[in-house]
Amino acid sequence: MTPEMTRVERLDDMIAARVGGRGWLVAVLGAALVAISALLPWTYTDAYPENLTVYFYPAGPQLYVLALSVVALVLLVGERVDVLGRLVRLAVPHGTGGTVRALALGSFLISVGVVLRMIVLLGGSVNVDPGGYLAVVGALLLMIGSRVLPSDDPLPLRAKLPAAVEIAIVGVSMLVMLVLVVRGLALDEQESFSAFAVFAGFLVFAAARAGLIGWVSQLSSRHYGVTVAAAFVVAALFPFTQGGANRYLNVMANVLIFAIVAIGLNIVIGLAGLLDLGYIAFLGVGAYTGALLSGSQFSTVDWVPPFPVVLALGALAAALFGVIIGIPSIRTRGDYLAIVTLGFGEIFRITVNNLGGTGSGPDITNGPNGIPDIPALEFFGWNLGEDLNIFGFELGFFANYYFIELVLLAFVVLVFVRANNSRIGRAWVAIREDETAAAAMGINTFRLKVSAFVLGASLAGLAGVIKAHLSTSVEPTQFQFLESAFLVAAIVLGGMGTVTGVLLGATILRLLPEKLRFIDEYRLLIFGAALILVMRFRPEGLVPSARRAREFHEEEITERLAREQVAGSPVTGSRGGQP
Repeated sequence: MTPEMTRVERLDDMIAARVGGRGWLVAVLGAALVAISALLPWTYTDAYPENLTVYFYPAGPQLYVLALSVVALVLLVGERVDVLGRLVRLAVPHGTGGTVRALALGSFLISVGVVLRMIVLLGGSVNVDPGGYLAVVGALLLMIGSRVLPSDDPLPLRAKLPAAVEIAIVGVSMLVMLVLVVRGLALDEQESFSAFAVFAGFLVFAAARAGLIGWVSQLSSRHYGVTVAAAFVVAALFPFTQGGANRYLNVMANVLIFAIVAIGLNIVIGLAGLLDLGYIAFLGVGAYTGALLSGSQFSTVDWVPPFPVVLALGALAAALFGVIIGIPSIRTRGDYLAIVTLGFGEIFRITVNNLGGTGSGPDITNGPNGIPDIPALEFFGWNLGEDLNIFGFELGFFANYYFIELVLLAFVVLVFVRANNSRIGRAWVAIREDETAAAAMGINTFRLKVSAFVLGASLAGLAGVIKAHLSTSVEPTQFQFLESAFLVAAIVLGGMGTVTGVLLGATILRLLPEKLRFIDEYRLLIFGAALILVMRFRPEGLVPSARRAREFHEEEITERLAREQVAGSPVTGSRGGQP
């Protein structure tokens, strides 16, 4: 072992020294034991969620480890059987080593987590049946054996398939994601949801290690317009999976609001490179505009214009506020810009908190009481506060807001994509990369940075108008600095400068806290630890733009391109500049 070796490499060498050439056999044995354990009871009492007491009837975590172990077993056997091996190699272009390791780790975490939780919840290890222990032993053997499997050797990218087949693959992938989300939301017990979250996470991780995520991403880029349309169609199916219940429709409606605002901030941070820590103020401007013009009995404005007019006024007010903040702020750079925008965000919150007519200012916003009792939106005779019936499906009234926000999200995505691919978008990127060089090339950096602030602010204002009616009240505490921090985190986590990444980041940061209320006091700790891990192992974000991926993995991409050229296959990549 050389000093330059990492701890993981040293561990792999130690395992290889102990196991020798029996690593494949150990991994197969481990996968088989895990699969068998899923058919045995893990406990004798049904006090543990999802009833893990029945022979040959796996449920919950048993099903999850069964699925992971069977896939691992197929991949392992495929290495030694020629016919199956060719099929496996086609399905797993990046090799089976990393894929099996991901499946093994997922199986181990689920089985160990369930067994430990049983011991704590049921009052001792006597409550765990042999099936639970067999799952832990088998997963451990699978992990040990997988560490000595051959390293991944990515194949050249697949040849083009018929367009209809590629679009169908992308559509099926989106439907699988929808099924995973719906299944996760349906699990209310903390033990059930935690096991499923680990299963879904490592299933996606294994698909990424196998090269399937990258392949689907390339197909999506190849048919970008159709893919975006399919994504919105799949998203529109979500309300039909809730059986008329409003609980998660409300949650997903708030997720869409958060996503719209995050895309607006992505213009400022992801494209123009301006770190804005007070962006939540723009959402607040739109929300207060919508609340004041809503007809609420607590509003200080008597005028109630039609909803489209309110939307336009909310965007205009936020854009004006963006000019007021942007002009003095953009004369600073870097950390100073972040501090100035943070200060402006706090100034907004304190100002609306003081505009209550109690001696500190005129009575405009009702001060700390805010504007409650905001009525439901009415749009061309359509009352969004009433339940919806579509094709015989009874949907909760939050579905109305969900569909409206989905249309607004489509508009915001269109604005972002068009701006990104325009001359202004390229100028923003030039400013982000090197403002001094951009100014030297004749780019009016001042005007363009102000335009980024204004465009991003106006999109947040649109979302704010709908948020006021969705929440039925607006108050200063809704627009604290922590919300701006979460917006920035969504962009960094998902991938700066992309649409898909920001949508994923926004969904994770808004949806997971709702499902993890049982660990609410540790939520920020877990959130911070997760961000640290992402920045360490995936600094470009979960779904990075092609440009940022090249910046962070230049050496790896160079090596891959060299391998593909040696193999004689054409180099195909994603569309340049495509978010």
